[in-house]
Amino acid sequence: MNIQAIADITQGILSTQGKPDSTIDSICFDSRLATHEPGELFVALAGKNNDGHQFIAQLAAQGTRNFLVEKAVEVHEPGLNLVQVNSSLAALHRLATYKRQQFKGPLVAITGSNGKTIVKEWLTALLSVSRKVLASPKSYNSQLGVPLSVWPLNNHYEIGVFEAGISRPSEMEKLENILSPEIGIFTNIGPAHDENFKNTEQKILEKLKLFSHSKALIFDADDQQLKQLINSNFKGEKLAWSREAHRTISVQRKEKGLELQWKEVVHSFDTNLLDDASFQNIVHSIIAALYLGQEPANIQEGLNRIRPIKMRLELKKGIQGNYIIDDTYNNDLAGLAKALNFMDQQRSKVKKTVILSDFIQSKVTEGDLSQLNELLISKGIQKLIGVGPLLMANQTCFTLNSEFFPTTEDLIQSDLLDECEDELILIKGARRFALERVSLILSEKGHKTMLEVNLDALRHNLNFYRSLLKPETQIMAVIKAFAYGSGSAEVARLLEYNKVDYLAVAYTDEGVALRKEGIKTPIMVMNPANDDAYGMIKYNLEPEVYNLSQLHHFQQVFSAFKRTLPVHLVINTGMNRLGFNQEHIAELKAVLAELDGISVKSIFSHLAASDDQAHEAFSLQQIQSFSEMASSIQSILPNSPPRHILNSGGITRFPEAQFEMVRLGIGLHGVEVNDRYQDQLQKPAVLKTVVSQIRKVKAGESIGYGRKGKAIDNMTIAVIAIGYADGYLRVFSNGNAYVLINRQKAKTIGNVCMDMTMVDVTGLDVKEGDEVTVFGESPTVSELAAWANTIPYEILTNVSTRVKRVFYSE
Repeated sequence: MNIQAIADITQGILSTQGKPDSTIDSICFDSRLATHEPGELFVALAGKNNDGHQFIAQLAAQGTRNFLVEKAVEVHEPGLNLVQVNSSLAALHRLATYKRQQFKGPLVAITGSNGKTIVKEWLTALLSVSRKVLASPKSYNSQLGVPLSVWPLNNHYEIGVFEAGISRPSEMEKLENILSPEIGIFTNIGPAHDENFKNTEQKILEKLKLFSHSKALIFDADDQQLKQLINSNFKGEKLAWSREAHRTISVQRKEKGLELQWKEVVHSFDTNLLDDASFQNIVHSIIAALYLGQEPANIQEGLNRIRPIKMRLELKKGIQGNYIIDDTYNNDLAGLAKALNFMDQQRSKVKKTVILSDFIQSKVTEGDLSQLNELLISKGIQKLIGVGPLLMANQTCFTLNSEFFPTTEDLIQSDLLDECEDELILIKGARRFALERVSLILSEKGHKTMLEVNLDALRHNLNFYRSLLKPETQIMAVIKAFAYGSGSAEVARLLEYNKVDYLAVAYTDEGVALRKEGIKTPIMVMNPANDDAYGMIKYNLEPEVYNLSQLHHFQQVFSAFKRTLPVHLVINTGMNRLGFNQEHIAELKAVLAELDGISVKSIFSHLAASDDQAHEAFSLQQIQSFSEMASSIQSILPNSPPRHILNSGGITRFPEAQFEMVRLGIGLHGVEVNDRYQDQLQKPAVLKTVVSQIRKVKAGESIGYGRKGKAIDNMTIAVIAIGYADGYLRVFSNGNAYVLINRQKAKTIGNVCMDMTMVDVTGLDVKEGDEVTVFGESPTVSELAAWANTIPYEILTNVSTRVKRVFYSE
């Protein structure tokens, strides 16, 4: 499709200094992910908090030549093609609708409250054994995600599998117009987005609009409300399945899988995906595959490829200074592009290496591999290690530094892994190559207890708080104390990638560590020592200044090195911690007017009780005092530095006091201290450990130090690998807290030890090696804080640095 055709389809006006017959083969809407390839179209979307139009000049200077816009833009780069439309999003919908109309194969669409992405991935695995399938990437199911998913659709594919989601009424019609699916899957109905619908019935009916013209619809008939509404409102073939025998499509769990009656024939399938959610998802997938004519033997082969693993990219520390991005159970070209984008966000290491297996579920041509070579080079990959006969046979397609091995065992037996040092290494492979062995060799060994940090959840929380702010309000992200326990460098990279304006750390050495990790964002140091002046100069850090002697000292040192001193002035408005008091403001103004070489970067103060309704009058008085003092200081400065007093709690309580900047800290980590918007936030951090041993304890015996635990009756206990040296407080001893094992609550018993804790698992289904959730969705950080009579900050920052951090993206 060329740029002229895009203008025609979108009903846009083409302004061209380039080539109107330029072929467009990819779409980008995020300037950070632009490749600047000749066939890339940048779609400028104007949202509430971000406007893609402001990046057009920068992208044009970097080489992007094709743009879809909804505003007039002035760019002076030669050779540009600009298509102007009324709405960029509506134009994307038209493009996707056109692509769909040209597609001759069947298209499956999936909706529901939960399981959409899993069903899409599993159905794709079942079909890809023998057919070429295009599926939407990760959870692209929104008004933007669906058209982006459909864009690559063409008749090289035999089947399309897409998911669609809505959060409010009147959204699904637009997605149905794009997808127009022949086959539908309605996964289930749950409480997600209940607040935007009158009731569950309205929500089901809105989702059913996706299948207005579908020939068949697959659903779980054991949900009576869903069954009734589908029977009343869907006109096509109803592929209703049930766990009850003697139904048209009945499904029964078996010891090693399931039996499914289809068209009067009973099929047996082996699978270990038998928990309630997985069972429902896999049945939907199998029925869809059968309906599409997939042979049962091929379905079984597809099931063998599916394992109950976390579909995510994991970033973890490796040996010899390496960092590992682990995606060792999946390999396809679309997934590789996603993994490379994730890798691009991790700037901790200069050298980037990709360990890649053959593509099993995709039909890859020599041309595809040549394009892969160009993609790897464009993403700054210095070395490729290929595993498998396909890659070995096509070595000449790769011009970057490459080495190839026929099997994973051959790679392991070579010396190549020993030579990896100070590298960022992406490991991505199809399951049959078992590249997890390579990941184990390269990963740092240690504690079985780990803190998993969901980078997507952090990004979600950042964007939620952005949605509460005026577009021009800047954000200073506070990442002191090891980013509230999550890991400073990794969190800082995410925030920098998502364009926060400032970072704040407590001490200079924290800022120095971030600079050494390659962080470029301005950094404020909140408690600098006088001895830190040279370090701040060397690493371009900006001190908070809270008294005149400190200001004079830093000015003298910076002046001696012929540097302008960048300062953040803190005003005391009632916290009575650090800062200039009201009576100091006149003298401060005089010094600022007299001294040369000082640049005031911001003026700020701290709310003492932003999370307490009882002190609202005091908080408002603080805000008023701050406004007066900060404005007084601004009046004598040549510039007008931003002012900030709101922390996470203040953003939700006092939005009218945003001034020019806010500071976001605990809110990033999913804790809304005012509990006004807690349901809008996600919980990025999950602390996990394992069951080390199961023990039988007889009635009357004691458990743990001080014999504080007592077995009243015969009981079973599990010893878990976490203690107070890991940050699990001793106050959680003796039943004052619980952990979750296989979704079952297990209360502590006896005293928490330094490295271990005992929990009561009497009557529970628990075995040695099982995973234990210490905090996450349940119990939450806030619940642990309440049990310990403390605040969530302390629970998060208490997680010891000996606990392994694993960062991941879904």
